[in-house]
Amino acid sequence: MGRNIVETVIGAIVLCVAIAFGVYAFTATEATAPKGYEISARFPRVDGLKRGADVTMAGIKIGTVTGMELDKDYYAIVRMSIRNDIKLTTDTFAKVISESLLGGTGVTLEPGGNEQYLAAGAMITKTQGAIPFTDLLSRFIQPGGTSGAPSNAGGDSGEKK
Repeated sequence: MGRNIVETVIGAIVLCVAIAFGVYAFTATEATAPKGYEISARFPRVDGLKRGADVTMAGIKIGTVTGMELDKDYYAIVRMSIRNDIKLTTDTFAKVISESLLGGTGVTLEPGGNEQYLAAGAMITKTQGAIPFTDLLSRFIQPGGTSGAPSNAGGDSGEKK
């Protein structure tokens, strides 16, 4: 009988620790609803970008990607929640970037010099989409920008002699 009480107490302690860890993880990762105003940007491609990705300016997180969808012209519309204390100018430039070689993609914003600010729900029009790592690698390997067709380095033109 004493063994059952010890097992029950240990089980309760483990359960309390698990609940405390879950609460800590939820609050530490800012998994709560994003606070701030929402803006969007139109990109030609957003390879690897996911909901919840960081939106940064000068390397500092100022917001979160809240959603993505495809418009009628097959461009990616990315919705972002930006902190209320950050005011973005109407000529802000948005870029999808890789945070490391291992993956992880985010959006970085570069403010312009305009004195007018974006209102909630506004669209950033100056954007640069993601550049896939494989494209960068192929440009490095083939700096001439060839189309991938095999070269004729052997001198055989394929003609019968």
